[in-house]
Amino acid sequence: MPKTVITPPGTGTPIAPFSPGTLADGVVYVSGTLAFDKDNNVAHVGDAAAQTRQVLETIKSVVETAGGTMEDVTMNHIFLKDWADYAAMNKVYAEFFPGEKPARFCIVCGLVRPDFLVEIASIAYIGKR
Repeated sequence: MPKTVITPPGTGTPIAPFSPGTLADGVVYVSGTLAFDKDNNVAHVGDAAAQTRQVLETIKSVVETAGGTMEDVTMNHIFLKDWADYAAMNKVYAEFFPGEKPARFCIVCGLVRPDFLVEIASIAYIGKR
């Protein structure tokens, strides 16, 4: 099945060998997304809500570059460094998904750098285009 790499305008160089997203057969797969600043440093250190907002804005840009909207998101995979950040993440998450919510799971685990608090990977169905 052919796929198209999705890279929103202004996207920095990833720190590992991956693409921000791929589109295949009408499905957008968004890579695990972290709150990086423009220099690939951790943004909003210590602020789970701000990191969640930046992560979801980045995911939104990937989905929109592929031709979709956040309403097209069908699944979110959420990774938290600490359960103490669950409420802060959920408050921001609800702003991005105000209506019917996508399916999701949430686990606590170590992330790629100690100051990251939230990582989210998403799947969106935008139809065959």
